[in-house]
Amino acid sequence: MEFQTPLAKARGLGSAKSGTSHWWMQRVTAVALVPLSFWLILFIDQLFGASFDEIKLWIISPLNFTLLLAWAFTSFYHAALGLQVVIEDYVNPDWLKIVMVWVVKLAFTGMAIASLVLVIRIAISAG
Repeated sequence: MEFQTPLAKARGLGSAKSGTSHWWMQRVTAVALVPLSFWLILFIDQLFGASFDEIKLWIISPLNFTLLLAWAFTSFYHAALGLQVVIEDYVNPDWLKIVMVWVVKLAFTGMAIASLVLVIRIAISAG
């Protein structure tokens, strides 16, 4: 028989404050990805029959360059947030949970940086 109140059972299990910003960022990035993904689909559709030189000219446009990088960074950040939630919910040993979250964050940061470098290299070679 337990004589603990629900509050006593919850003490020491962590703060409920930090999850709110994580939850909001998932929603904000999801909403931002809707128009960015529609734009990306149109971009890919236009470039199916294009040559590499036409693609380079399209990418060096300031609007397209900015939207392409915004889509890449937003999608990688959104994916990292989602995987972090899955890891925190389903991975059991705490040490493994911490290691996996750090690996996911580092991997997605690396992919975002690689996207930036790739788009800049294409834009520079077109100029």
